[in-house]
Amino acid sequence: MEKWIRLLGVMVIVMSLFIVSACDDDDDTSGQESKGPIVVGSKIDTEGALLASMIILVLEENGFDVTDKAQTGTTAIVRAALESGEIDMYPEYTGNGAFFFDEADSDVWKDAQAGYDRVAELDMENYNIVWLEPAPANNTWAVAIPQELAEAENLASLEDFATYANGGGHVKLIGSEEFVTSPAALPSFQEAYGFTLSSDQLLTISGGNTALTEKAAAEGTDGVNAAMAYGTDGQVAALGLVILSDPKGAQPVYEPAPRVRGEIIAEYPEIAGIINPVFESLGLETLQALNAKIAVEGQIAMDVAEEYLISAGFLAE
Repeated sequence: MEKWIRLLGVMVIVMSLFIVSACDDDDDTSGQESKGPIVVGSKIDTEGALLASMIILVLEENGFDVTDKAQTGTTAIVRAALESGEIDMYPEYTGNGAFFFDEADSDVWKDAQAGYDRVAELDMENYNIVWLEPAPANNTWAVAIPQELAEAENLASLEDFATYANGGGHVKLIGSEEFVTSPAALPSFQEAYGFTLSSDQLLTISGGNTALTEKAAAEGTDGVNAAMAYGTDGQVAALGLVILSDPKGAQPVYEPAPRVRGEIIAEYPEIAGIINPVFESLGLETLQALNAKIAVEGQIAMDVAEEYLISAGFLAE
């Protein structure tokens, strides 16, 4: 009888230890559960892919389950995807607030801080969308031309370009549909500098990848000798192009920043502390160099993003 009592006692102790161990394991598992999922999108361009990759990598580094939907579409498509909840965040540009909210005539967009404050206010009021901190780099719309043409015709600014175009000089400009039609892009240049390009002088493409537009201008594809460009493009010099200056300040300031659904920030407020330092580290020269690795050297955006984040201390090696 004593033997059975002792055996029963041992069994009780073993079962107790098993239950405690199981509870501990459950606690450990719950502590390791990933947060999210967070769906990250971007526009179809080099910098959009780069910035989305950075967002994805640092979120994953901090325990988030992330769905990669980079290269979502044009500005209109990716914007609608965010506002409908199809995606949770994507990198946008502050100056696009002028287009989003029909305020293209306001000078507020030509001031970096004022433009950021305004778009953040309007997006919160209208869509419950939060803007995180922007990168200190103005990725404004620009027009790039071959250096040979610039030197031959003494073209350094959009003022010079307008005189050249109005004087009958050959111009064929390639740009995205958004660049050609958005009041904040080519139309603003034409209005400020007093020139108009006919449909025969335009080659309009669907995507916003300036690597394609600038290559066409550099190679003279279909007679193209001017291209839509961005201020942070890394491939301009490598392709033998120059960007025409904008002395009249026709363009708003376009600083890249994550645009995020308010519900996501409310649930995971730590996201701001994770992503803000990354964007704050991306100055103009840094973005140009990183974009060049993708557009000129042919590296993969995710690889370029990872290499930078490790070197800057945002990711562990």
